[in-house]
Amino acid sequence: MFIINFILDCGASVMLPIIIFILGIIMGAGVSKSFKSGITIGIGFTGISLVTGLLSDELGPVAQQMTERLGLHMDVIDIGWPAMSSITWAWSAAGLMIPICLGVNILMLALKLTKTMNVDVWNYWQFAFIGAAVSVATNSIPIGLAFGAVSSALALVLADLTQPYIEKYFNMPGISFPHLTALGCLPVVYPLVWILDRIPGLNKININADSLRKKFGIFGEPMMMGLIIGIVLGALAGAKPQVILQTGIGLAAVMYLMPKMVACLMEGLMPISQAAQELMSKKFAGREVFIGLDAAVSLGEPAVIAVGLVLVPITIALAIILPGNRILPFADLAVIPYIVCLFTAMCKGNIFRALIVGTVVMGLVLLMASTLAGLETPLAISAGVTIPKGATLIGNLDRANIITWLFIKLSTIFG
Repeated sequence: MFIINFILDCGASVMLPIIIFILGIIMGAGVSKSFKSGITIGIGFTGISLVTGLLSDELGPVAQQMTERLGLHMDVIDIGWPAMSSITWAWSAAGLMIPICLGVNILMLALKLTKTMNVDVWNYWQFAFIGAAVSVATNSIPIGLAFGAVSSALALVLADLTQPYIEKYFNMPGISFPHLTALGCLPVVYPLVWILDRIPGLNKININADSLRKKFGIFGEPMMMGLIIGIVLGALAGAKPQVILQTGIGLAAVMYLMPKMVACLMEGLMPISQAAQELMSKKFAGREVFIGLDAAVSLGEPAVIAVGLVLVPITIALAIILPGNRILPFADLAVIPYIVCLFTAMCKGNIFRALIVGTVVMGLVLLMASTLAGLETPLAISAGVTIPKGATLIGNLDRANIITWLFIKLSTIFG
């Protein structure tokens, strides 16, 4: 347990290289190549984290000004996924979720129930969160662990199901996303995409990064899209001219740097992925294996970031007008690109269509976040977190997805 806690405390940027190094050795990639791949992936993941931090730093003040300008006062405060992950790992049984989820993955691979090998161990906290919330709802740790294990199995199945979109749209062969932030709203996304494909007129509208680039020239470039979106967000917040310009440059930097950081991560991953495919072809003729990663690797796609940024003011507007919403969106607004990445791929990069789907999804996210706060707050208090002034409850947008919500609500049958 000490070793597990030590590695967890190092964070994803250290944990992932260690796992990739060990995986590379197992897959027969060799010590030198496995070590280099692990370090390269660690550098790429650190770069992605830095750029994501920049995104959060730029969006945070603007979002706060926007909410203050609109006079929003709600009793659930969005504390963000970093705080919620720390609260989850503080759960007394959280450490058990790592061997449980690994065991489930190995068993499903052996039984050919999945093709995904989930190396994104840091994000096992998402399954641990379900376990922790269920344990609060049912007052039973064993039931919480069982629900956490089942959710990890479902994530593997959905990762297999959606892998063709990732391979085709993001050009990532052999990669899947067993990541509930991206997968969590598929029960709504699939029918929405199907309906939009069949509505006359709407199904003919196609606005993507390439068409914007062709139509608007330099102003259709990703960094220019970031600049324009940043300036618009700053203006909507009523910020000072200096802040508006700083926000524009900041988001332009995000749009420019993110693809380069993802490219670095993918450079490190490819040797391990190739070794895994070769091993599977030797041991199991014709069998595929996918490497399951954090959906962060998709953030290099301009359409994903564009949809995510445009949904920021839409989400704040929904928070105002949506009956039943109690959460003030703030810290997790920077998570929206993670939420939209998969259905943006399912929409084939059509920004117009992805925004329609995203508006519905974010409306549901707000409502689910409002209802889950009653379980998240006791978890936070048990972890020693102080409730912010002016708030009755705390919550976050990252964990407020349909699959997580359904698992937690279903568990109340056993409570």
